[in-house]
Amino acid sequence: MFRSCAVAALAAGLMAGGAVADEPPPSPIHADQVGFEPVGTKVFVVGVDRGATLRWSLRDSAGSVVTAGQAPPARAAPQAGGAVTTITINRVLAPGSYTLDVAGVGTKPFTVSPRPFRPLFRDAMSFFYQQRAGVAIKSAFVPRADLSRPAGHPDETASCFSGTDTRGVRWPGCAHSVRVAGGWYDAGDRGKYVVNGAISVWTLLDAYERAAGKGRDLMGDDALSLPEAGNGVPDLLDEARWEVEWMLRMQLPPGAQAAVLAADGGQVRWIDGAGLVYNKVADTVWAKLPLRVEDDHGVRALYPPSTAATLDFAAVTAQAARVWRGIDPTFADRCLLAARRAFAAATEHPDLFADDRFTGSGGYGDRDVRDERFWAATELAITAGDQAALDAMVHSPYAKAKAVPAPGWNMVAGAATVSALEVPNRLPRAFLADQRRTLLSSAARLVAEDAVQPYSIPAPPTPPTWGSNGALLDNAILLGAAFDVSGEPVFRSGSVDAIDYVLGRNPLDRSFVTGYGTRPMRHPHHRFWANSLDPSFPAPPPGVLSGGPNSTVMTDPVARAMAGRCLPQLCWTDDARAYTQNEVALNWNAPLVWVAAFLDSTRVR
Repeated sequence: MFRSCAVAALAAGLMAGGAVADEPPPSPIHADQVGFEPVGTKVFVVGVDRGATLRWSLRDSAGSVVTAGQAPPARAAPQAGGAVTTITINRVLAPGSYTLDVAGVGTKPFTVSPRPFRPLFRDAMSFFYQQRAGVAIKSAFVPRADLSRPAGHPDETASCFSGTDTRGVRWPGCAHSVRVAGGWYDAGDRGKYVVNGAISVWTLLDAYERAAGKGRDLMGDDALSLPEAGNGVPDLLDEARWEVEWMLRMQLPPGAQAAVLAADGGQVRWIDGAGLVYNKVADTVWAKLPLRVEDDHGVRALYPPSTAATLDFAAVTAQAARVWRGIDPTFADRCLLAARRAFAAATEHPDLFADDRFTGSGGYGDRDVRDERFWAATELAITAGDQAALDAMVHSPYAKAKAVPAPGWNMVAGAATVSALEVPNRLPRAFLADQRRTLLSSAARLVAEDAVQPYSIPAPPTPPTWGSNGALLDNAILLGAAFDVSGEPVFRSGSVDAIDYVLGRNPLDRSFVTGYGTRPMRHPHHRFWANSLDPSFPAPPPGVLSGGPNSTVMTDPVARAMAGRCLPQLCWTDDARAYTQNEVALNWNAPLVWVAAFLDSTRVR
């Protein structure tokens, strides 16, 4: 049953997304398709009949048996169907090529290399350059010439949304336009969102901050293929600044008025918007798929400021202020001033909530901003020690919470905890002790969940939802931070399990990262990397992460046809039309960057 379910799901995906002649069929032996480090466990999950006992052997490139053993009894894999057993190889292996031979099942070739995740870091970072708005993407800085393109929305200006939203509220627009050029396109669409951009920038900047003395070679100048390489500034910071500069343009200046939703939700009211931050700039109707940027002439608008966007902005600009303090003091001062203005504005307007009332772009709605306030307060307290921020931080419910959530756009408290514990600061010792204790207990819970999952992933055994791969890598960030704090190898191993899953150790025997592995994702939901929909468009570049299996939000036409007919971990199709399963996004590629950099800079202790 296990193999037939997986094969059926794969066959459906190939028919929908276009058959690929050079791709091998799915294997019943599932493993990281990129490879393994010499030290540490190498985990293989094998689909078997319940009750079967399997013998296995490991051979090197010369055919000599390196080690052999018997797999443990199979256990049910309810979210994938059938049963699986796990083969774990704990011994140190020299770099080279190997083959795992499982009697009665088949073989699985794999490689061992000293730093298998280093190329992935660079390619995952290239995603952000290629998502830049307002500038031409040049062939000199991308893997293939066909990935180059003209500037999208150059020197963009936009005015406030004017018209009736999907709930019947009439918005008056505004008499002025704002220059909002630059930034990153969010995902497969070309919206630019402060909320999702902020957590993505934080993730990249945190990878940089934690790398002080640990793998800084990945974080240096000339480490990436960028126009700014060689300017004396670490390339990762050049890329992150592209988004931060755009975010600064999204903040309302002194004296600005803003139209926001009234408390009754049925009309608009005007407020003093100084210091608040627009939620997004995006199309007023959904753009067709595929669509080149030079042909993308849809009407775009600024959408009302929100408390969440303002607090997220405050957090990231406070973080940027300390990162750039020794690199560009003028820019750092500008960021800190913006952060303080935003924090004050969000304090004055604590209940401006975004939702999905506008078509043409994502809602990123969030009606609980206590976590955003904790994050912004913590970043400001770390950077500048502002008393108002310190008070908000220590009195937040997250200061003594029982669990640390993985950092994601709609729950950012974990970002505050990671920053507080990884960045040198003068925060109260009692606060730091509480955060450390809670982080380690939360990481230990993820490790315990990993141990009982059939596919050994650090996540609760709940059905996957939209962006499940990104959420799994967010968990890996939490585990990586716990490893940094404690030195406990089990936490690093949990991060390895997460990346092993997205690179092939999953029921679909699929690498969810373009260009990586023997069976990579090839047909993302993206308006430019859309070769499967129109051969005149390019295939995706390497290093792009698919959102992944999603059995709970099945609203696109491909997913709707699968609803109720696929087991949760098999609810995925490599189809450009499947936006709930196969879209790509800033906040999914950012943790891929973080985890790749973390694993490259650390070793099993």
